[in-house]
Amino acid sequence: MPRGLWTNAPVIEYFCKQSPFELDCEQGAFFLNCDGEERIPVTPSPRPNWYDSRCRSTGKLMRQVGTLQGTYLGVFPTKVCEFWTAAAKENCRYCSVGLNLGADDAPEKTVEEVVEVVRAARLESAITYVDFNTGHHEDESYLDALEPMITRIKAETGLLVGVQTPPHSDLTRYDRLRDMGVNRVSFCFELYNEDRFKTVCPGKDRYYGLDRYLKTIDYCASLDGKSFLEPWVTNGEVIAGLESPESTMAAIDRIVSVGAIPTVCVFRPLAGTAYARLPPPQTEAMVPIFRHLYEACMARNLPIGLAPNIHVSLVMLPEECAWLSTRRNTPRYGYKQLKLGLKRTLFRGFISRKMRRFDRSLARETPSRSKKEAAH
Repeated sequence: MPRGLWTNAPVIEYFCKQSPFELDCEQGAFFLNCDGEERIPVTPSPRPNWYDSRCRSTGKLMRQVGTLQGTYLGVFPTKVCEFWTAAAKENCRYCSVGLNLGADDAPEKTVEEVVEVVRAARLESAITYVDFNTGHHEDESYLDALEPMITRIKAETGLLVGVQTPPHSDLTRYDRLRDMGVNRVSFCFELYNEDRFKTVCPGKDRYYGLDRYLKTIDYCASLDGKSFLEPWVTNGEVIAGLESPESTMAAIDRIVSVGAIPTVCVFRPLAGTAYARLPPPQTEAMVPIFRHLYEACMARNLPIGLAPNIHVSLVMLPEECAWLSTRRNTPRYGYKQLKLGLKRTLFRGFISRKMRRFDRSLARETPSRSKKEAAH
């Protein structure tokens, strides 16, 4: 969209017919119409060529190993969340992960496959960030599966790496992740109202409980980054639209109070899920939430928007919510934005230099790789 905003556009779910927005295509050009009053030019994200390439190590299609989620690479490297496979399913009621793995996404990935896809995505899609996401494993083996992949990627590339998993019972594992060079840890507790948390996320409630999520966020937020070049950011993730706006804003306040950064997505009733027929929230109810997200982060001077080339299709980032705030035009916010801008320039310069060595190695490999693939 204009101003570099990325969004995911639902087109098949039932509620789309009631939307005031319409996506039109005329002679290859796309436009977003709103009630016939506005006509905004938009550009579909390009389909990466590497999606249809195969991993040399196993022959698996690369798009079954990792996918672009906006401009970063998302990888779900382990088996499906066990809340989906238990005899009495306890998966989160809005979740569609158990419907996708094995269809759009391979159920498990090897270290070599992941490294191959990371290299292809950097070479062809200029990614700067890789995000690993796993669901619940009764034996808490999710970090054991991720660590070899993280080690390889951090050793061979200059890319930023993030991890999104359930909260591990051994908090020292997060010290280890930080020491390995992980840059972001994220915890999806989804709902701050405990009654809603129990109803919407029965497995998470039974096995972890809301308090464990919050304590893990507190602990990770208390850890310092190794250096300016290897930042350490903690995210708490919530869903707007499944509890009152006031409760979601209280969750934002709870997250920023310890120096973590909130991530807020809007509930979308996905086909095939338990909540497929629930109505999505009204836009008017969401605006105050995202305004508060930006202002809460700015009040705490949190490092939002520093990383290069990270545009997310599923959520609005805190810095993207600035246009909803009238405070952004005040002198105080102008000073805060100036400081953030200076940090952004410095950080992106450092990260770019780190990645150049990796880019040079990819450039040297490209001709020989192309010859081998052509011969194959």
